[in-house]
Amino acid sequence: MEYSNKDFPALKNTRLLDAAYGKEVDKVPVWVMRQAGRYLPEFQEVRAKHDFFTVCRTPELACEVTLQPLRRYDHLDASIIFSDILVIPQALGMTVEMHPGQGPVFPSPLASPSEIDELQEDGAVSRLAYVGKAITLTRHKIDGKVPLIGFTGAPFTLMGYMIEGGGSKTMSKTKEWLEKYPKDVHRLLALLTRVIIDYLVMQVESGAQLLQVFESSADHLTREQFADVSAPYLKDIRDGVQKKLQEKNLDQVPMTVFAKGGGHSLDVQAKMGYETIGLDWTVDPTEARKIVGENITLQGNLDPQDLYKTPEEITSLTRDMVQKFGKRRYIANLGHGITPQTPLESMTAFTEGVHEAI
Repeated sequence: MEYSNKDFPALKNTRLLDAAYGKEVDKVPVWVMRQAGRYLPEFQEVRAKHDFFTVCRTPELACEVTLQPLRRYDHLDASIIFSDILVIPQALGMTVEMHPGQGPVFPSPLASPSEIDELQEDGAVSRLAYVGKAITLTRHKIDGKVPLIGFTGAPFTLMGYMIEGGGSKTMSKTKEWLEKYPKDVHRLLALLTRVIIDYLVMQVESGAQLLQVFESSADHLTREQFADVSAPYLKDIRDGVQKKLQEKNLDQVPMTVFAKGGGHSLDVQAKMGYETIGLDWTVDPTEARKIVGENITLQGNLDPQDLYKTPEEITSLTRDMVQKFGKRRYIANLGHGITPQTPLESMTAFTEGVHEAI
């Protein structure tokens, strides 16, 4: 059955959007990065039958997986569409495979700047239409229970995967490109930015109510490099999405930037125009608030490893975290994605702990 992106059910829980816009909330909103995923046995059942990217590309499966954590946990205030940041390189014509125990692998990564010209920018977003369909379907099935978040990888993070051929602890090839081919690096980052803007606008057209941009590899950048190869493009994405939504007469949606390891540049992030800045677990909430000021929402930032502690310890750590951030302009989350072996009761302790903290 085809679902249209019109006549969505009314939203019953507005905490996430209210917090993003700095409005009063009755309780601190909470969701978790990668909440639809590997730690859930019901997700593992889906994956036992279907390849990872098949789940991403099949709207019914992506919708099912997106809804799984909401069925299990009563205290979640948002859902995030099940997808992957690497669908963009795929749409540009690169092959990406998910290898068990290894993660994403590009059999043919970018070996030289001349290969940038082979990327298929034209039509890239139309090749991602399945994400839009999954968002629209999920908005109907979720029945207004909580808002639905759309997302993308940031240009530098995507470029790193495309050059390294997968995840990398050193990013040595990417760093070599930064030194050897600065003009080509900026050409590639600009191309990715154009595609990302259109991709995010398509997600809003399809029903996404908040957007998050993941700069997951910011920890490989110095403050100077962040200002050169990350920040300008993150700002272009924010401005570009705003402008295109306006041109299409679509409602604006709040946007979150999450630069993992980018705590050295919070002052720079605060000038990009995002409503919310995500923090990893290395950043002190009180310091972050001093740097970004009172008019930006903060999101984060419990260490995902803390979810391996006892439920009592998790509740205590969560309460401390929420009290440090305070109730205004704050969205509770982890400082990075939830890890695969996380005990199910840890999510209960965390999400309940947030709602009971203040």
